[in-house]
Amino acid sequence: MSLVVDQIKAPVAEEMKNFEEKFKSSMKSDVALLDKITNYIIKRKGKQMRPLFVFLSAKACGQISEATYTAASLIELLHTATLVHDDVVDDANERRGFFSINALWKNKIAVLVGDFLLSRGLLLTTEKGHFDLLEIVSKAVKQMSEGELLQMEKARRLDIDEKVYYQVIQQKTASLVASCCASGAQSSGASKQIVDAMYEFGVNVGMAFQIKDDIFDFGSSKEIGKPTGIDIKERKMTLPLIYTLNKVDRKDKNRIINTFKNYNEDPERVQEVIQLVIDNGGIEYSEIKMNQYKEMALKSIEIIGESEAKKSLISLLEYSISRNK
Repeated sequence: MSLVVDQIKAPVAEEMKNFEEKFKSSMKSDVALLDKITNYIIKRKGKQMRPLFVFLSAKACGQISEATYTAASLIELLHTATLVHDDVVDDANERRGFFSINALWKNKIAVLVGDFLLSRGLLLTTEKGHFDLLEIVSKAVKQMSEGELLQMEKARRLDIDEKVYYQVIQQKTASLVASCCASGAQSSGASKQIVDAMYEFGVNVGMAFQIKDDIFDFGSSKEIGKPTGIDIKERKMTLPLIYTLNKVDRKDKNRIINTFKNYNEDPERVQEVIQLVIDNGGIEYSEIKMNQYKEMALKSIEIIGESEAKKSLISLLEYSISRNK
């Protein structure tokens, strides 16, 4: 899997290496405790997909510039801040198999670290006068918060239909990928038409990616490396489930809703819901929708000239929806 990512990274491998150093220095502080915590965050960074979208978008649309590094750092700082705050809100002790900041240093410190990361991102862009990048990314952070709150509001009443579901994932997930692609294009000096096309591409990639993630929750935990049924336990209404609720008879629908409300921690009841989703075509329907977003993503970048970076962006889209974890 990492071999595939390495191949996708190839057109911007050098820039990604330079970015790691620049990102580290953007998190430097005079406070020893803060440095210790930010080092802990840096060491546990994942596959760096967000910066990869930024750099590939910049190279596909023009030239990578100093502004591209600022855009990638801004997105990573703001996104990391939201994750640190999310863990406090969710009272989560782990993230990606490692202890969360709040688990190691308690909630108050975690909130302050999130605030620090947020302010570093803002300062990084204002110091260099990149207000255009700040506008693109700030809109995404606003949408992410709104999406999270909309999902919480709807989850209480279990009245998420397909239209609301798309609105939630567009705000919660797709807006961030869109800001990566748009800010990358913007940093390369691309025209507004190209920046808008890259934003559209990012939205569609993010939508396809999230639907794929939702499908995982109904798959085999051995294959995907995480326990299944987590979304049900967390009372998250996802596309396979929404489709199934609209398809089954009243008896099964009431049983699913009852499991969701009262038995979401019961493994047998959760497994029963998973089986109903599989038997009623919830997975197949979701895969059709995911592939529709993939096609829309490809269409939105037809305007971009052919290059190795564009090929990598398409490969990154393919990887996002064909991954098995």
